[in-house]
Amino acid sequence: MADKKLSYKDIWETLSKVDVSEHTEKKMNLTYLSWAWAWGVLMEHYPEAIYSFYEDENHVPFVSMPDGTCEVRCKVVIGELVREMWLPVMNHSNKPVINPNSFQVNTSKMRCLTKCLGMWGLGHYIYSGEDLPQGAEAKEEKPVGKKPEPVKEEAPVEKEQVKDEAWAKAFVEGFVKFLVVCKTEEEIKGLYKANGDINILKEKFPEEKTRLDAFVIQHKEKITNTSEEV
Repeated sequence: MADKKLSYKDIWETLSKVDVSEHTEKKMNLTYLSWAWAWGVLMEHYPEAIYSFYEDENHVPFVSMPDGTCEVRCKVVIGELVREMWLPVMNHSNKPVINPNSFQVNTSKMRCLTKCLGMWGLGHYIYSGEDLPQGAEAKEEKPVGKKPEPVKEEAPVEKEQVKDEAWAKAFVEGFVKFLVVCKTEEEIKGLYKANGDINILKEKFPEEKTRLDAFVIQHKEKITNTSEEV
């Protein structure tokens, strides 16, 4: 019998039940979700998922608007299913900017990715002003399975993500997936700035923080060597 094909409904029902409240922070009256943690959760459930950002034929990573501001665009693909999202490139005051620098573009791309994951259900209630995911109170004892098929009862994922060793490892792995696409040290700094859970990793899981730092150092050396060759 052929495996059941994923549907938008299946994915929504899985991801919308994940409580993200422990992985958000407030800035300028807006709530932001840690992109590395969010991607780690998606990988636990749908490791085949991929993402991409818009670039024009000259590799410019944003779309210019008539007023001079611009927006980034992101696409997340799970199996044969696709969702897209867009977000203005903003400054630290959450105001659209003209002629943005690489840090502003990179930060907006990470936020756009997180928003796109919200379209799949992960943390969607952040954007609607809710405090808890649908069904969180009524089904508190029921964990979310790792994958929609087959669900293994002996290895469920807890509804509320706990900051334990498994979380730390998933965080690092998620961070590295974005690290490898950075082309400059400024973009790497942007990853750190866009993610508040770095401090939690440093305080509670120093070994994983050291592992993450090793990946960063290695990638910085790669960037330096590449630029010298050019």
